[in-house]
Amino acid sequence: MDEIVRQALAKWPNVPDCYGWLGLDARGQWFMRDDQVQSAGPFAQHKGSLLRHDKLISFIQRNYEPDARGCWYFQNGPQRVFVELEDTPLICRVSAAGEVSAHTGQTLPVLGVWTDEFGHVYLQSPMGVGLVHSQDVIHAAEQIEQGHWDLNTLQHQELESRFGFCRSPQVCPI
Repeated sequence: MDEIVRQALAKWPNVPDCYGWLGLDARGQWFMRDDQVQSAGPFAQHKGSLLRHDKLISFIQRNYEPDARGCWYFQNGPQRVFVELEDTPLICRVSAAGEVSAHTGQTLPVLGVWTDEFGHVYLQSPMGVGLVHSQDVIHAAEQIEQGHWDLNTLQHQELESRFGFCRSPQVCPI
């Protein structure tokens, strides 16, 4: 977390949380969702405006983490901006050499590899679970075929409960 964010939290400890305004899609892209977009429906169907400002994206990613419920948020100064997830809280990039990083840029050790009934590949790490980016599934498959990773199966609907996260913080239990 950025030092300026820590200072803001200390100065203004009781700022209300923000829900629905920020989303993360299955390709690791951030979206702003204004009132009109939010009222049109859930994030998966109504994403909003793609963020393109590199410094803002970098700030969000440095200050992105889960709360005790498994709801992921961006700590924006003293305010938690909870994130609507299209799929998982992390989007994993896999290199040809099998190195894995999150969409946030952090290197991830792989603790487990999963696939669902749709053929999506998920990587379990100490930071959380992440969907393998669609462009990198071939590299994940190579790691499995070479015996570096063992593949497990699950049903897509099991992801949140198995890995302890919530796609839509507004509807998660407190």
